[in-house]
Amino acid sequence: MTLLVRDAEVDGRPADVLVQHGRIVSVTPPGPLPAGVDDVLDAAGGALLPGLADHHIHLHALAAARCSVPAGRTRDDLARALAAAEPDEHGWVRVVGSSDDALDASTLDVLAPGLRVRVQHRSGALWTLSSAALEAVGAADHAGAERAADGALTGRMFRADDWLRDRMPERAPPNLDGVGADLAGYGITAVTDATPDLDRFAATALTALPQRLTLLGVPLGELPPPGADAGPYKIVLADSDLPDPDVLTDRIRAAHAAGRGVAVHTVTRESLVLLLVALDAAGRHPGDRLEHAALVPSELLSELRGLTVVTQPGFLTDRGDDYRRDVPADEHADLYRCRSLIDAGVGLALSSDAPYGPVDPWAVVRAATTRLTADGAPLGPGETLTATAALDAFLTAPDDPGGRSRRVVTGAPADLVLLAVPLAEALRAPSCEHVATTVVGGERVHGRRPHRRRGTARGPRAARSADSP
Repeated sequence: MTLLVRDAEVDGRPADVLVQHGRIVSVTPPGPLPAGVDDVLDAAGGALLPGLADHHIHLHALAAARCSVPAGRTRDDLARALAAAEPDEHGWVRVVGSSDDALDASTLDVLAPGLRVRVQHRSGALWTLSSAALEAVGAADHAGAERAADGALTGRMFRADDWLRDRMPERAPPNLDGVGADLAGYGITAVTDATPDLDRFAATALTALPQRLTLLGVPLGELPPPGADAGPYKIVLADSDLPDPDVLTDRIRAAHAAGRGVAVHTVTRESLVLLLVALDAAGRHPGDRLEHAALVPSELLSELRGLTVVTQPGFLTDRGDDYRRDVPADEHADLYRCRSLIDAGVGLALSSDAPYGPVDPWAVVRAATTRLTADGAPLGPGETLTATAALDAFLTAPDDPGGRSRRVVTGAPADLVLLAVPLAEALRAPSCEHVATTVVGGERVHGRRPHRRRGTARGPRAARSADSP
């Protein structure tokens, strides 16, 4: 398969990009159509970039969220959603994206009498079950099941995903086709699934996606399924049950001995300090990375030098109003740091954490450049990035997040995203609407044809763009 991308903007200059056997074989000034080309993509002056990489995403959860009931932002929203919900063939209603920290079984029993309802908190760490659901799964057996002062189950279950999955009725896994298509529509050509401890069946299912796939959840001592790579080993520091420092140190050493770095979930100061202590004891590996780093005090910035942080400024837009209310004001600058990490010599990669955060990388870029909450107020404005720096944090390789951003050069894999406008225009107003075509391994996986726009001149060539779709 030979693909020619004609008249693209590459590094600010017009170019023709020839692709053969999944790799870029030439980047040259625009010229005559060469022989033997199977597919011609007219870029019409739009920017051609390496495909975006989402360095932390939960793909099965994203697929499940697509066929679940959205909770909305208020309890009234949840009531309306439950009133309209149709239980599945087993009589269950699955709700996602709740921000209600006080939701419990008694509330769900009022909103949905007699129904088996499970509601996932938007953090992904908590499920709340109705009384009928608690009875169906025998929740009293789970160590993470919360109890009231009188010993009664509240319906709130922490870190119970695997436990619940084993007790739910057998059902087909959610279809991943829509997930792959949606991600391609954003220009994403590589994904790193951050789900810990993936079993072989779940890991293999993800290889059906058109994107390049890296898995953090491959167990130590096991190989990833064909079509996927094993990334650093995922470790979750659950704030409700932080491990003993020696236990964490031993887990890190085991990963390093297996030739893998660690990718450690840390969202509080306490877990960050614990991790740094364990890393000092275990020694560091080039692949070690911090997932989220939601709170980083300034005095610890220098301790992170040499590590990579994969963070999600999209949460500031999605949940910033809650952070302003719940996080002390003197810690607001510590939330989802970006600029100060780069200044401290820490590798920085951006990601979505979807479905728990906004999946659209262009929305994450906007959030990184403005750090505005939903009500329009800034949160930690000193941590803003330029649009170029934010986009670059999506352009690093999956095996080198926080490293150098990839470029469209001869010999590189033909994982590409074509924008309908020049890059400068796209960066002025970052939006997935600019994505025209996405290519993985030289094959189009998403595409609509850019259209020429009449108008201004660009040097000796006409400026070209696309009308909004």
